[in-house]
Amino acid sequence: MEFELSEEHRLIKDTARRIAKDVVAPRAKELDETCEYPHDYFEAFKQAGLLGMALPEEMGGTGNGILPLCLAIEEVAKYECGAGLMLVLSGLPTRPIMFGGTPEQQQQWLPAAANGDLKGAFCLTEPDAGSDAASLKTRAVRDGDDYVLNGNKVYISGGTVADFLTVFARTGGEGAKGISAFVVDAKSPGVVIDRTDDKMGVRSVPTAHFSFQDVRVPASNLLGGEEGKGFNHAMLTLNSLRPTVGARGIGLAEGCISYALDWARERKVFGDAVIDLQAIQFMFAEMAIQVEAARNLVYKAAWLVDQGKFGRENAHHLSIAKAYATEMANKVAFDSLQVLGAQGYMKDHPLERHYRDARQLMIVEGTSQVQRVVISRAMQDRALVYG
Repeated sequence: MEFELSEEHRLIKDTARRIAKDVVAPRAKELDETCEYPHDYFEAFKQAGLLGMALPEEMGGTGNGILPLCLAIEEVAKYECGAGLMLVLSGLPTRPIMFGGTPEQQQQWLPAAANGDLKGAFCLTEPDAGSDAASLKTRAVRDGDDYVLNGNKVYISGGTVADFLTVFARTGGEGAKGISAFVVDAKSPGVVIDRTDDKMGVRSVPTAHFSFQDVRVPASNLLGGEEGKGFNHAMLTLNSLRPTVGARGIGLAEGCISYALDWARERKVFGDAVIDLQAIQFMFAEMAIQVEAARNLVYKAAWLVDQGKFGRENAHHLSIAKAYATEMANKVAFDSLQVLGAQGYMKDHPLERHYRDARQLMIVEGTSQVQRVVISRAMQDRALVYG
């Protein structure tokens, strides 16, 4: 079992760290206030070749894998959690095409997405279908050489800047087997952004509410050319990218600890530095334990994905990593803010922003409760055995 990062991994990590310090950190506070999508972040990721890591070389990507993507996400999320989300979005709308698209479809969209010429968005969640994605109501009806798409999607990260949308819609009966996946031109007539959300955190990447009003989608944009396969594409995508959400949590937690520790070294109380108080030392030690445990879980989960082990039989490992790392980020953000006391509660310091940003992580790409359903199901099925 090898725990050392390769030279390639260290190079990717160093590149992301440089971008994080030079490009991401200086604008983090501003973007939280303005809620503007940071095109300069995207351009920096594009120039560094970080957008195609989740895609194989034959599909136009760099073929690095999910673990290197997690390393890059971890570095940029130390300063701004939305920057980590932007890197997650390099994989979220493209992996359904990678998993289920025909070779022609893969070549049509994936190379352009990998090199940053196209941005995509992943359209699964609906007003009445969040965790229960199999009950979605958006419908696509065949009409000659097209499908006619009608319905609504909500909380679509990056939707306001997307060039294409990976949309999951019902083409058959009820349940998962009636769902298909389509690639939709975001500028097609009838594609409407009804509104964007005024979010608690991760405000640099807007989430959009879409309505599809008699949108005509060429039948050639049905992923794989076969109806009823979309739900499987969606689940494989979410499974394989769960480590990246955990990586956002690790990075955010590391950023919190680093800031709070620097402050505790400088701040004097009762004649000594705050860090000299044993109660505070133990808080930092506990935070370090949690970060290192989460890091090992997330890196192992990413390694599993890179080995092709992200089907149902391995999903519990990915869920464990996602649940633990995101819940850890919330706890570390809480404790780091507590170290600063009243100052941590103020917007003069980044910890209140990290605290707000962390809360999203326990919801997106499967809530903590959904992860526990996956884990407990594996235990019931004896895929996860103790004893």
